[in-house]
Amino acid sequence: MTQPPYRRIADEIRARIVDRELRPGDPVPSARGITREWGVALATATKVLATLNAEGVTRSLPGRGTVVANPVGPKQPERAVRRSEGDPDLTRERIVTAAIRVADAEGLSQLSMRRIATELGAAPMSLYRHVDGKDELVVSMMDSVIGEDPLPARPPKGWRAQLELSSRLQWQSFRHHPWLAQALSITRPQLIPNGMRHTEWALRALDRSGLTIQEMMHVHTTLFSHVRGLALNLEAEAQAEQDSGLTSDEWMETQEHGFRAIASTGDFPLLSRLVDSDMELDLDQLFEFGLGRLLDGLERYISGR
Repeated sequence: MTQPPYRRIADEIRARIVDRELRPGDPVPSARGITREWGVALATATKVLATLNAEGVTRSLPGRGTVVANPVGPKQPERAVRRSEGDPDLTRERIVTAAIRVADAEGLSQLSMRRIATELGAAPMSLYRHVDGKDELVVSMMDSVIGEDPLPARPPKGWRAQLELSSRLQWQSFRHHPWLAQALSITRPQLIPNGMRHTEWALRALDRSGLTIQEMMHVHTTLFSHVRGLALNLEAEAQAEQDSGLTSDEWMETQEHGFRAIASTGDFPLLSRLVDSDMELDLDQLFEFGLGRLLDGLERYISGR
């Protein structure tokens, strides 16, 4: 029986892995690369990647795409024997670092005390000697990653430059850790010292602007909502890429024919023009555009007081 094209291509990529042409952690051809190399439709290429992922041959990593999975085999010696619950090498800092590593690679939904214990080669219950549970651990994770890019001791001149700087540092944190936006709450803010430093920074920047303390806080929350709102797409996009095997651009290509069919009715002339302009929805560009317009409006608001 003749194999379907997606199965044949998946087997060829698997053979490259078996022959060590592709090693664990190496990127495999993207959906677009498969269409070019094998001359198949994008839908077929997507099925190839989904098949390899489902079989455990590959896995998708946020920000890296689809890579060769680590081979299933005996555990490494350092993790083969679990440490005792009183292990002096197990510290809160090591637990937080391991938890961040897991969340960065696999998403917040995959984070559990058992998963972290596996990462550390420790007994799950031993973690509770250092953290009360997952909720407390996530707060410590957020504090740690926000502190990776600290605010400078000497701020730039002018409230606008100061707010631009803090917003860009926040965006950078979200970019490096896609799970962070989902974990942070605006309506029920967690007690995160490094997050509070950003709030204090924004209030200090606006302290001589003529705004009330409530207005200053509204400004900070509005700017932060813009940053976090866009950042919420980062983990969702990483998950979608993992599930589909397609980057955002590749997925948009699969939708173009259907969109043009709808647009051809004449009901959407401006959207049709937008598609013809070959515009890309780049999150970094959206962040910069939105930040600039918000600060423009705030500048007029403050000058009008």
